[in-house]
Amino acid sequence: MSEAIDQGSVQIAVDGRGVATIEFFHPLSNSLPGKVLRKLAQTIEDAGKDEAVKVIVLKSAGGKAFCAGASFDELISIDDLETGKVFFSGFANVINAIRKAPKFVLCRVQGKAVGGGVGLASAADYTFGTEHSAVKLSELAVGIGPFVVGPAVEKKIGNSAFSQMSIDATTWYSATWAREKGLYTSIHETVEDMDDAIETLVEQLSKSNPEAMAMLKTVFWEGTEDWDTLLAERAVMSGKLVLSDFTRNAISKFKKGER
Repeated sequence: MSEAIDQGSVQIAVDGRGVATIEFFHPLSNSLPGKVLRKLAQTIEDAGKDEAVKVIVLKSAGGKAFCAGASFDELISIDDLETGKVFFSGFANVINAIRKAPKFVLCRVQGKAVGGGVGLASAADYTFGTEHSAVKLSELAVGIGPFVVGPAVEKKIGNSAFSQMSIDATTWYSATWAREKGLYTSIHETVEDMDDAIETLVEQLSKSNPEAMAMLKTVFWEGTEDWDTLLAERAVMSGKLVLSDFTRNAISKFKKGER
């Protein structure tokens, strides 16, 4: 268990145009333990402050799952409220880092996204997907709820679609559905086609006025000024629920493939 929690990485590369590509990885379908969440939030924050960076591309490694959400190994190891709050605050910190970065954050979703992965895709300013980029908010099915990622998801796709995903927590929603709801700006047949579309946009943005883009970013996120507090409060809600016997049993069943 501790080995899975300790695995994972975050890498950043900045090219000569000022395009910062941030890539996260975990061998378990790019799931997100606390270590990776902390590094991801800090890397996004640093890129936002770097004057050489004009646009940020967020992606995960590999050709399959974009992100399996929270690390089940870490969830099941949480044994007190403070630890739970700290873990779920990791997702809050990543979302807030994206929100506060004075650069557009583009997200590349090459495969399925679950829970926190949907939160990352929703928090980005512009998100690309493929036909394989189905989404699911599975939190209720394991005894918690999409509390921390909820504000970002609801902001992106609206309350009705967010409620649908949250309540029907075992259903995969297709990439086409996600595009129709506004999560994806476009979906592509292949990863190569998606990468071509990303390259076209980042080339354009790399030549755009950084000050104008920063101002637009502020406009896009108007009304979210309380999210530092809001998402911290939501982290406490999730941290409390993950301590319950119901949730522990549900997560154990998920890990064993019984659900």
